[in-house]
Amino acid sequence: MYWTLELASYLDDAPWPATKDELIDFAIRSGAPLEVIENLQELEDDGEPFETIEEVWPDYPTPEDYFFNEDEL
Repeated sequence: MYWTLELASYLDDAPWPATKDELIDFAIRSGAPLEVIENLQELEDDGEPFETIEEVWPDYPTPEDYFFNEDEL
């Protein structure tokens, strides 16, 4: 399983929280590339819904990753 920012971005509009099956269904209906669907199929499914994309791909950039101090400009 490998994620890139481009692949993970297909899940930006997913209906969070969502189960593994709901994410796969969303990816298929939204026309995501096959790699996204394959990655989702490889996720461990404990029956609990994923609350955010960070639970699917922990390295997904958050708004804090783009934060910069305006005083340093």
